[in-house]
Amino acid sequence: MLRLILIVILCIFGCARADEYRVYSPENYRLKSENEERILFILDFSNSMTEYLEGKEKVELMIDTMAKILPNINPKTQIGLRVYGHKSGFTAMDACRASTLLVPVSAASAGQIAQSLYKTSPKGMTPITYSLKQAVKNDFLGFSGKKRIILLTDGGENCDESPCEYAIELVKTRKDIHIDVIAFNINDDEDLEQLKCAALVTSGKFYTANTAAELAKSLSNSINAQKNVDAKIITNY
Repeated sequence: MLRLILIVILCIFGCARADEYRVYSPENYRLKSENEERILFILDFSNSMTEYLEGKEKVELMIDTMAKILPNINPKTQIGLRVYGHKSGFTAMDACRASTLLVPVSAASAGQIAQSLYKTSPKGMTPITYSLKQAVKNDFLGFSGKKRIILLTDGGENCDESPCEYAIELVKTRKDIHIDVIAFNINDDEDLEQLKCAALVTSGKFYTANTAAELAKSLSNSINAQKNVDAKIITNY
């Protein structure tokens, strides 16, 4: 009885501060969903995507793979879609500015992204650097925290710019944007080095994919890449 009275007295004076003295285990951590990265897909619709691979046009493999992966993304995750090469233009300058944000970065947008992909056809050039510039300047406007670009391309830049040089300049002023690159059926070493540089300089990931299965794996790995998030301590008392 005396022991019970002492416990009650101690609690009256000390329970309000008990959290300061508890020892927590890793099982008591809960990740804050509000710190999840925003994701922007930048997908290649240049003319070379009409080439065949495994009996299908590469653009078909890309769209089919995206259609399978998109429903598995948490609807609370904010994702968007930009495409390039979907217009040929009257001049080379027009073709090298063919980059459009089809679906703004937002939650529950997977269905809209899938619909937009099926309505888009490959036609023109490969303005990778211009697309990255537009994404950084406009598509993430107003968003704080970390942002991830998932760039999928079947070729290197062909609009007289360098994604590597742009990435090097970008990280001088921006640390919040990471570029993952999926090189889809690319064999040119110089193109691969440029794309790899753009990814690694921005602390992103670089993947190569030469089959539909490898493409699906690369996209899944990029989407589900471990992120540095804050942790909040939750007690079970």
